Amino acid sequence: MPHEDMQFMPNAWLMSAQEIQTIAGIFVEMGVQKIRLTGGEPLVRKDVGEIISSLGKLPVSLTLTTNAVLVDKYLQTMKEAGVRSLNISLDTLQEERFQTITKRDHFKKTLDNIQLLLAEGFSVKLNMVVMRDLNVEEVNDFVELTRDQPNLHVRFIEFMPFNGNQWDFSRMVSYQTLLDTIGEQYTFEALTGEANDTARCFRIAGGAGTFGIISTITNHFCAGCNRIRLTADGKLKNCLFDTGEVDLLEALRQGKDIRPLILGHFQAKHFAHGGHSDFADKGAKAEYETNRSMIAIGG
Repeated sequence: MPHEDMQFMPNAWLMSAQEIQTIAGIFVEMGVQKIRLTGGEPLVRKDVGEIISSLGKLPVSLTLTTNAVLVDKYLQTMKEAGVRSLNISLDTLQEERFQTITKRDHFKKTLDNIQLLLAEGFSVKLNMVVMRDLNVEEVNDFVELTRDQPNLHVRFIEFMPFNGNQWDFSRMVSYQTLLDTIGEQYTFEALTGEANDTARCFRIAGGAGTFGIISTITNHFCAGCNRIRLTADGKLKNCLFDTGEVDLLEALRQGKDIRPLILGHFQAKHFAHGGHSDFADKGAKAEYETNRSMIAIGG
């Protein structure tokens, strides 16, 4: 989480609720079938209820990625909009460590709201970014959460480089290391996924839920990737790591047809990692830090 003195974009730079609805509608016309509201934290936006409700009217699967702190406030809005699944960012199950990471005292509220979602029948994915010097020893604690909860799914994410996140290849815990760590305590089976899945998923013996690994660094899934990202200020990114952006918001405000811009940016997509170097290269850190921060892209 950012410190209290974090500087934010002026509101005039951001898409309005109506502009979000308009652009989303165009993407749906072009074949998009799933929309995810991300952040930063999407639920801190004052008009997020309006945004959720309007997007819920589109013929898409609608979901969110959130820190869960404000979930109870928008529970009914999400239900009415057809939201049935949420991704929750949670990097630790330890209260003191939670406060160190997030710089907020919301540990109990976060866990309470996760339980609320499960009690209300939502499918919950817990996203844990695993780092060698921070939380790697908690991996199996997260796996254990899946034993008795059929609607709870844990996603371990390899630490990825972005502007300002002090990334270092040596801090990243690899896909294979995660499997080895889990295998020391559990027997598990691989599950069959979809062609465009970002996570390789597993279930422990006798488990109700699942765990998966998003291995962007050591075992990428770029060939099957069908994700695109639209930043809060209306810039289209065809890859999480591509620094080339197309300004859809400016074009929309000028009354232009944004469809050619969207198609052109799709066609310019690199095969992997936005055309950048392998993460293990010595110059990779500086190269990837020219990208936006993760909270400015939308995870």
